[in-house]
Amino acid sequence: MLTVDELMTRELVTLKEDDDIVRGDDLLAEYDIRHLPVVKDGKLVGLVSHRDLIRALARHERSPGSPPLQVRDIMTRAPETLRPRSSVREAIHKLLDRKFGCVPVVEDGDRLVGILTETDLIRLAGRLLDKDERH
Repeated sequence: MLTVDELMTRELVTLKEDDDIVRGDDLLAEYDIRHLPVVKDGKLVGLVSHRDLIRALARHERSPGSPPLQVRDIMTRAPETLRPRSSVREAIHKLLDRKFGCVPVVEDGDRLVGILTETDLIRLAGRLLDKDERH
């Protein structure tokens, strides 16, 4: 059985709840990614997508003296997760059924250990197709 820990991205770019949303936008551009887990003391507390940031930046008009919008104001709280030993089949169904672009991977009390994205699954599909064509 193929498991999530065999495919997930382990080198994560994350945010903190009190980060300014502009920082999130900057990180997405810098690392060419679309999802940012939000962590507190190494534990997953939320998730911010590129779409969340675009909506928030479009709606938030800053007037002089107004505080910047923070990640906690726009993040999805308690996002659905997977465990490293979850099957890839379960992950695929979760992404497809819920129309998710990613699912954070946690263990031991919500400690963030990875993220499984659509891109990770497309890479798998590519490897399987390459293998099939060689036979």
